[in-house]
Amino acid sequence: MADRFDVIILGMGPGGEVAAGKLIASGKKVAVVERELIGGECAYWACIPSKTLLRPPEVRGEATRAFGASTPTLTLEEVFDYRDQMIRNLDDSSQVESYEEQGTTVVKGEGRISGPGKVEANGQTLEADHIIVATGSAQTILPIEGIEDVPYWTNREVTTMREVPGRAVVIGGGPNGIEASQWLNRFGAEVTIVEASDRLISREDREAGEIIQEVLEEEGIDVHLGRRVEKARKEGDDGTVATLDDGTEIETDVIVIAAGRTPRIEGIGLESIGVEPDEKGLPIDDRCRLADGVWALGDVTGVSLFTHVARYQAKVATDNILGKERHADYRGIPRVVFSDPEVAATGLTEEQAREQGIEVASVTLDMTKVLARPWTYEENPRGHFGLVADRGRGVLVGAWAVAPQAGEWIHQASLAIRAEIPIEKLLDGVYQFPTFSEAYIEALEQLDL
Repeated sequence: MADRFDVIILGMGPGGEVAAGKLIASGKKVAVVERELIGGECAYWACIPSKTLLRPPEVRGEATRAFGASTPTLTLEEVFDYRDQMIRNLDDSSQVESYEEQGTTVVKGEGRISGPGKVEANGQTLEADHIIVATGSAQTILPIEGIEDVPYWTNREVTTMREVPGRAVVIGGGPNGIEASQWLNRFGAEVTIVEASDRLISREDREAGEIIQEVLEEEGIDVHLGRRVEKARKEGDDGTVATLDDGTEIETDVIVIAAGRTPRIEGIGLESIGVEPDEKGLPIDDRCRLADGVWALGDVTGVSLFTHVARYQAKVATDNILGKERHADYRGIPRVVFSDPEVAATGLTEEQAREQGIEVASVTLDMTKVLARPWTYEENPRGHFGLVADRGRGVLVGAWAVAPQAGEWIHQASLAIRAEIPIEKLLDGVYQFPTFSEAYIEALEQLDL
């Protein structure tokens, strides 16, 4: 006899946890199935440990730029101890206990859909009116000749390390690669970034990538653009050589793969419900519905691989399960690289806007020339801010910034884009002096509308 539930959640990363919380609070009988740790990639091997590792060297960097401040010492053992505390020492027993105390059935092991309303896990058959697929994604292992014969790390090893390598080649110049490169470098490693595109963070406006590249190079990070690692081989007892597609050889101690994520869709029984994944992942509709009684959210959908998007989709899916019609709106999703300075963006790049046929008005602002806040914040201040507007409709469609704390104040642009707030209304805004947010009014006034 199969155990019967209202909802079965397959995968308990941040999206699955938000869905579980809403459903449990609504009185639904819920079963959760997790193959590894409740909390998922973000809690243990991605967002939480990476941002924890970035913060101490960021403070040190801030101190070197602040006037009249001495430079603090990094105590790496204490940094790693605190990181381990933040990732619960890779132990989810308290999370399991908490769910079980709420009456939720927790199954630890591989889960597989075996037909409409059915999931097989650890030899158990679970049945429910609704199934939520939230199985996440995994690091893509690139087809590099010899990679299996040399030391290489994915996001999991680089965020849980306790010994800093002397040298590291980081493959990938996107958010993960930039963040890992900066903390490795600031912890004392000699770092090289290899990026296949002709610029860093290639999905964002070109200027943003160029600005953060200059910052990284000033810190001593070597950047190779338009290049790929084709081969890797051992050299001597402990060394590794990475060979690029132009023949360049780079000596290193470890290769860090930080390029590409693959949705976890293999072996989860999609064929049993007649679902075919597309080139990105699971093809959900705007209600996060995958099939009758089946929903999907987070990285496995390929929509936008961010924790905050997974959490948002969880709210959309559970509202629909609970009878409240709700549709997902992906306009103005914020995107942040937690480097120093931060790189933040939302909406469309200028290039994307033009490709969509939008009559574009854009502006790039050097914040140090018009604002007081960068100068009160640090010596030799930094800060660039860009806006992309639809001249015809008189609304913002995109924004980006490379500046201190940019991830905190990009949300103003995100809201303006999602709500389609008229630029004339934004121009009537009153901003606290002195703040980085004043960049909005300065940039808006320079837009050629």
